[in-house]
Amino acid sequence: MNADLLLTNAIVLTMDSKMAIYEPGAVAVLGDQIVAVGPEADLKRKFEGAPTHDCQCKVLMPGLINAHTHVPMTLLRGLADDLRLDVWLMGYMMPVEREFVSPDFVRLGTLLACAEQIRSGVTCFADMYYFEEDVAKATAQAGMRAVCGQTVMKYPAPDADYYEESLALAREFILRWKDHPLIVPSVAPHAPYTCTQEILQATAALAVEYDIPLQIHISETALEVENSRNEHGMPVVPYVKKQNIFDAKVLAAHCVHVDDGEVQTLKHHHVGVAHNPSSNLKLASGIAPVVEMLKAKLNIGIGTDGPASNNDLDMFEEVRLAAFIAKLSTNDPTSLPAAQALSMATRLGAQALHIGHLTGSLEVGKRADLILVDIDVLNNSPRFRREPNSLYAQLVYAAHATDVTDVMVNGKWLMRQRTLLTLEEEDLRLQAAEYAQRIDHFLTEREQSVLSKLIAIGGATEGESFEVQVKVRLADPAPVLQALQKPGLEVLHHRHYHEYDTYFSFADPAQGYLRYREDEYVDDNNQVNNVRYRLTHIGPVREDTFPSDVLLSRSRFIAPATHSLRFYREYFKPAHETLVHKNRQRWRVLFQGTEFYINLDEVKDPKLGYYLEVKSRTWSRRDAEHKASMTQELVRFLEAQPEETETRDYVEIVESAP
Repeated sequence: MNADLLLTNAIVLTMDSKMAIYEPGAVAVLGDQIVAVGPEADLKRKFEGAPTHDCQCKVLMPGLINAHTHVPMTLLRGLADDLRLDVWLMGYMMPVEREFVSPDFVRLGTLLACAEQIRSGVTCFADMYYFEEDVAKATAQAGMRAVCGQTVMKYPAPDADYYEESLALAREFILRWKDHPLIVPSVAPHAPYTCTQEILQATAALAVEYDIPLQIHISETALEVENSRNEHGMPVVPYVKKQNIFDAKVLAAHCVHVDDGEVQTLKHHHVGVAHNPSSNLKLASGIAPVVEMLKAKLNIGIGTDGPASNNDLDMFEEVRLAAFIAKLSTNDPTSLPAAQALSMATRLGAQALHIGHLTGSLEVGKRADLILVDIDVLNNSPRFRREPNSLYAQLVYAAHATDVTDVMVNGKWLMRQRTLLTLEEEDLRLQAAEYAQRIDHFLTEREQSVLSKLIAIGGATEGESFEVQVKVRLADPAPVLQALQKPGLEVLHHRHYHEYDTYFSFADPAQGYLRYREDEYVDDNNQVNNVRYRLTHIGPVREDTFPSDVLLSRSRFIAPATHSLRFYREYFKPAHETLVHKNRQRWRVLFQGTEFYINLDEVKDPKLGYYLEVKSRTWSRRDAEHKASMTQELVRFLEAQPEETETRDYVEIVESAP
């Protein structure tokens, strides 16, 4: 038989389904594949004359698989720590990403992550981020294997202003990389709470069409599950199932807050799960029911999550922690043995990524993705041989990432004797330091921004990117009320409010407005039966205007107002306040099959009289343009005069009044 290389004098941990160990053992490699695994003496006879590599009694095992990460975020490592998940994500990560993430940022961050992962024995990882094609290019340059997921979500992203653009990027990426020897392209709807139903369904259909994995965050926090119950009437797993997500080959990250029924649903649909112990602990998201999932025979891998929320890519640390917290959470030290934990980082991890046929164990026909681990070091001494499985305990409980000496992926060496062969790490560190200086300057400048301060106090969510809005000054509201009864308009819902708005404005107009609103719900007997308080940050308009109406693209963040108006006044320190009191009747309607909101407002303080307001919001630019084209027609239908159109917000009307 032929072999390009025979690895000998090794303790071979195959991590196959039988957990076979050969000592002394050997592995034969031909091209990119493993062609034989077994006792050293047998393979030396079969492959006599083949070039050999003396493994010096080190452990020869499959490379570790990082089942979930965001590798370009190495450049954000240590940026914002000890914060709640929403503050960390929306207050720091997303604003910095929007400002700095580019193909160059992604390339550098990926190469930095690849260097770190190779050094710690990782040969394959699952990634989801922006500009994912640049992640793939950098990963292939480093020689690593990866499942690369192009992120799609409803918010504007660094690589796409709206989600249709992200979907198009994902399709193009899949087409270009589908048959690459190292990269498996993937689509990644970020999470149910950051995606619309349309996005979830479209990404699932895309993954099914090309038979590629789909990556998604699921049930990471208790708040996410609670919000899903409130908004959709069901927990996260049944909700995403309803959106056809599980038609695809799914890799679900986190799954911290799932019940027994949801675990069975995941199992039934062959969903792979990525367990992220460090990230979940650091962000106080909780502890996933890993033991229950393993009992249900789910394929569970272990991931580091992004290096901005961990803050490293050390899979040895992650495997050890996975075993420890499983024992603690079940109060049973036998619940997750070392051998099973290591399986999660190798064979089960590969199966969770839906690439178990390629990697994850040392078996004939699989790719030659392997590492050498030196256990003849101080932190791993002595070694007891009485129990064969004690070797797994040594690797999980005592070994360090620095014990990895050699790494091979796809039959090619990426590291020999702790020397990287495909990357220049010193140059990468210098480039990363330059990015850190720029990001520090950016955050210092924006630390006092209104939006940052709003997000910092928690609960803020971003509203739809596009708003179609038009106001018409009315001399008499009666014709509008009569028009609402005409055929051609379907009223879906009607509410009556008293609205008391306090607008904060600031010396810098780029800060936008912050609105504190007290909503009184008025019943049919004209009695107030409920009151709601909330804050809305309204960013400056940054889009196109159309004849007689407007298509706005502006940031709009909404948060519950859980403190007094006095508190917000002292916290935000506005330069000026504007008060607007309205009596509002609101109808949600269908006009020619399209949904709009119609507000009939009597502005009582200041006394501006009556206004008809037609508006609609959407995440889709295409949908916004369609609705913008219909607003003028709807205004005419309501017997209003388009020439009286007003495109400004009430605060802008009041502030501009003489």
